[in-house]
Amino acid sequence: MFTIKVIWHVLDARIQLLRRSGDRGEITSTVLVIAMLAVLAIAVMGVIAAKLIAKANSIDLGLA
Repeated sequence: MFTIKVIWHVLDARIQLLRRSGDRGEITSTVLVIAMLAVLAIAVMGVIAAKLIAKANSIDLGLA
């Protein structure tokens, strides 16, 4: 129980400090960069999945 109280007070103090801070950063550019990275990651996963599926389909199992 003591540990939870300590963690709670530390988090509360940190949140209060961040609220008093005037610097919020460049939110718009950060969001755009993260969105572009997410789209890029999804596209790369699509290419890898397509290549994997094509390779799996090209394996001859000798069943025919």
